[in-house]
Amino acid sequence: MRRGCIMSGAGKNLILLTGATGYVGGRLLKTLERKGLRVRCLVRRPASLQSRTGANTQIVPGDVLDADSLRAAMTSVEQAYYLVHSMAATEPFSLRDRQAAELFGETARKSGVRRIIYLGGLGSGPNLSPHLASRQEVGQVLRESGVPTIEFRASIIIGSGSLSFEMIRALVDRLPVMVTPKWVSRLAQPIAIEDVIDYLVAALDCPADTSEVFEIGGPQQASYRDIMREYARQRGLRRAMIRVPVLTPGLSSLWLGLVTPLYARVGRKLIASIRNNTVVTNPRALTAFPIRPRNLSDAIQRAMRNEDEDFARTRWSDALSSSETSPRWGGIRFGSRLIDSRTVIVSCPPAEAFAPIRRIGGDVGWYYGNLLWRIRGRFDSLIGGVGLRRGRRHREEILPGDTIDFWRVEAYESDRLLRLAAEMRVPGRAWLQFEVDPHGEGSMIRQTAIFEPVGLTGMVYWYALYPIHMAMFEGMSKRIGEAAQRDWQRHKTEARIVASGEGTA
Repeated sequence: MRRGCIMSGAGKNLILLTGATGYVGGRLLKTLERKGLRVRCLVRRPASLQSRTGANTQIVPGDVLDADSLRAAMTSVEQAYYLVHSMAATEPFSLRDRQAAELFGETARKSGVRRIIYLGGLGSGPNLSPHLASRQEVGQVLRESGVPTIEFRASIIIGSGSLSFEMIRALVDRLPVMVTPKWVSRLAQPIAIEDVIDYLVAALDCPADTSEVFEIGGPQQASYRDIMREYARQRGLRRAMIRVPVLTPGLSSLWLGLVTPLYARVGRKLIASIRNNTVVTNPRALTAFPIRPRNLSDAIQRAMRNEDEDFARTRWSDALSSSETSPRWGGIRFGSRLIDSRTVIVSCPPAEAFAPIRRIGGDVGWYYGNLLWRIRGRFDSLIGGVGLRRGRRHREEILPGDTIDFWRVEAYESDRLLRLAAEMRVPGRAWLQFEVDPHGEGSMIRQTAIFEPVGLTGMVYWYALYPIHMAMFEGMSKRIGEAAQRDWQRHKTEARIVASGEGTA
């Protein structure tokens, strides 16, 4: 490229974003919105994105294999992101991806789109895996459409929620001893998700008269084994890795299906692509863009820190309602955390519904299973924990940073939210969160237990005690609802007595 690309914001041109509900597309959408850019998202299910977009974002229904919906979506569009692929498809994914890219490129050319920006896969050589070959073929098809196309090729993307990173995390968290096949030694050039997003945004300001392919990666080459070791180091886990020259991609994908959240067929395609080294062979992106990607250690550290920040901002009442309506055995997984959430509907206003929550712990206790709570506190004291002896600072008042038995108040919003972080001894991190929201003429109380296990010990702890926790969480939520209802009835009775004058001498 003769001229560099600078991140100036790309004016107020309309940008089409495909893949907005995916991992990279979702992150990119937030960045484009923060920059005040006009974005149009093409999605198959608009309702899945409706509550997560800003005022400058349009959502249109459609599919990249539907010509009519593509034509409508590309009306008045200046630049378009192509961030879709069919890795999880059961039919031949390469054919589907080729057809989608051909239709997208042709429609973009006829609609006057002046640039396509595409994120593909890094790798070179005559023996590319079907997955990598298909990703690169898509880029070629888009370039051949006649629309100037900027293609980025990336290896492992490090970020909470990315496919490769979640596979690594699940393996390290769950397996103290790992039998590692040959593919974990293949070299990659991992890159942080934030740096990928910076490249995608910077491409909006590149000269629009040529097509370019840029290989992007962090400053160091590393194998999957190196990434696992660095993740284990940051998590404080000791992991043994035994190398064996077996475990074919097919067997490896089935193995991953047992110990990680990946589906076996997705794992098979991912592992098949790991037979190739995926490293940057042409560093031209470093001269074309003012971006200096962070190193592997920083990328992993940032992924975990961002997950903590996202977790702190999460409204479980929204996230859980959109996933399923009732608890399931073992809870629900969000990233590295296990969630058990329960709701109770009461007929009183939010302030009254929150009153029992405000008094929880100390002399009042935990509304259900107080004997079990005392036993847990005694056991915690015996193993060097804080136990229940701290009680509460004040019977009614709560401030962030207060202690409540063996919990500490991490977040508090009067009459709406209380989040407690556990300070008892557990193999991981634990939180107990209460939320109250208006619901019809009454309120909904949501009680959520969150556990982030450390290693296999943490997983065993959660699932071994889940029958007890399930009974305690269920009982606690019901009793809190009953206490709120009872107090509300008493307050209404007292108000009637005062109003009628029956309480005067």
